[in-house]
Amino acid sequence: MKCLILAAGYATRLYPLTENFPKPLLKVGSKTILDWLIDDIASSGRVDGFVVISNHKFAHIFEDWAPAGVTVVDDGTSSNETRLGAVCDIQFAIDRLALDEDLLVIAGDNVLDFSLCRFIDYAQSKGTSCIMRYYEPEEKRLHKSGVVEVDAQDRVLSMEEKPAEPRSHWCCPPFYYYTREDARRVREGIAAGCGTDAPGSFISWLSRQVPVHAMEMPGRRYDIGNLESYKSVSDTYKGITEI
Repeated sequence: MKCLILAAGYATRLYPLTENFPKPLLKVGSKTILDWLIDDIASSGRVDGFVVISNHKFAHIFEDWAPAGVTVVDDGTSSNETRLGAVCDIQFAIDRLALDEDLLVIAGDNVLDFSLCRFIDYAQSKGTSCIMRYYEPEEKRLHKSGVVEVDAQDRVLSMEEKPAEPRSHWCCPPFYYYTREDARRVREGIAAGCGTDAPGSFISWLSRQVPVHAMEMPGRRYDIGNLESYKSVSDTYKGITEI
């Protein structure tokens, strides 16, 4: 299994901090955001390689950072206006590296206080593509997120990105497990008209084709979206070497 890390955005809300530097390589506590994520996932022993999908502007910075076992893929874009979008970036990496296996697909700009190894265990026990979900009480936040409906067995009944009228209070964070068979359908989903900007758009389409399950998130996710949130997370993890 490979882990694809979505890191081709430009983080314009964090300017000037990220004007010439990629957000996933910002330090939080003792390590970069990416190092926190990769060290945790590698501890599962089930991932045999990591792929960081970058834009052209930041690819050389990721390449200078990349430890053994991490491949950097440059999607060739150079501005926020010309970006491919997350789903097209996933297909780009699949094509570039001829990937044909289960994929763990994650955003590279989140800090977690729980291990993603639990999500891998959950997905492999289900035998289907899987997502995570967390309860969001504030309706205004639902309008800016992927919102999912599930049944009593965690099966996804519907999923919609940034809904005008949310059908539930379950939000979907950007962590996905694709089975090998479903990873082969990304191109089909794009051709069928699924959105390509938000990574959850493919899962929204896929859940209407095959069973997809949603694990309840077992902890907290820190989404670093602006300078204030970055400062808050940095203060929280100051001096911490392990989570």
